Amino acid sequence: MNLKKAFEENNSIRLGLSASDWKEAVKLAVNPLIESGAVDKEYYDAIISSTEQYGPYYILMPGMAMPHARPEAGVNRDSFALITLTKPVKFPDGSDVSVLLTLAATSSAIHTSVAIPQIIALFELENSIQRLVDCKTPEEVLAMVEESKNSPYLEGLDLDS
Repeated sequence: MNLKKAFEENNSIRLGLSASDWKEAVKLAVNPLIESGAVDKEYYDAIISSTEQYGPYYILMPGMAMPHARPEAGVNRDSFALITLTKPVKFPDGSDVSVLLTLAATSSAIHTSVAIPQIIALFELENSIQRLVDCKTPEEVLAMVEESKNSPYLEGLDLDS
């Protein structure tokens, strides 16, 4: 599960979007993966349902959320999508989010061992949230993913499989 390859294969980077609330933001963040067939429509419903039950457990840092649900909730293949919002939306816990990186993993092991380190590497780049919001093209996002490849979090990971 390679972040850059998943973005390219699923055509799943959408920039400068508008959402009226957190549910619409999550829908916008999941849509590219529904369109590519990586997840079924029920995946969105599962994210909303678990957010309403447990809160937005997937807000990883100020300004950034990683919406995801269980593999059995309609995940067809490992994938990622990334959207940016022109104006942040408020999540149920009061957090303002302007970057959503959707994760769809076919197993918990992939989620933990392969997906999370790549996400950490990307978001540990200096000013990552603002830089992503400022991106005008998917290629600019992909360049940031490339830049993050030197992160110590990725040492020993086989990202070509």
